[in-house]
Amino acid sequence: MTTADAVLAVGRALPRTREQVVRSRLKLKIGSIVYVAFSADERDIGFGFPKVERDDLVAGRPDTFFLPPTGDLRYQWVCAHLARLDDQEMRELVTDAWRMCVPRMLHDLPDLPTPAAEAWDAIDAGDWAAARPLLHPYLRFDDGGTSIRGRTHLARHLAEHPRPRPPRVVEIRDGRIYRWVR
Repeated sequence: MTTADAVLAVGRALPRTREQVVRSRLKLKIGSIVYVAFSADERDIGFGFPKVERDDLVAGRPDTFFLPPTGDLRYQWVCAHLARLDDQEMRELVTDAWRMCVPRMLHDLPDLPTPAAEAWDAIDAGDWAAARPLLHPYLRFDDGGTSIRGRTHLARHLAEHPRPRPPRVVEIRDGRIYRWVR
């Protein structure tokens, strides 16, 4: 069994996510696209899910999943009872819904170690102060044509150049990112 707080914890860890209350219902969004929405009592959630697969999902577990109201069937959306989902399944569903809304270059971030996704989120938002504690002082950074050693050099590089691409390979040492390779 999972809870609304667990769903929010997963959503908050995903880059570019923001929370918004619309008509007293909490939603997780990327820009203007909603990828998770809670019922007013926070017992059920709706989330992005491919239309072609949702009928099979609902038919396979009708006690857990259900279709949205008739007016919302045109969207890639399905609903679920939170009490019937375990934490792992909820995490996969929320992350897959998030992936439907973000550029492909960000798709691998939730599968990387936690500091990598948090660091990318901070760098992507231009918040160097939040990214700095997540980076090892002797960081080895390679973004294709750019190769840097040390987080101070990275800060200078980020101030002068466009944002780096998300990492494909991350090495963690002492709970901080030691190596970031595109």
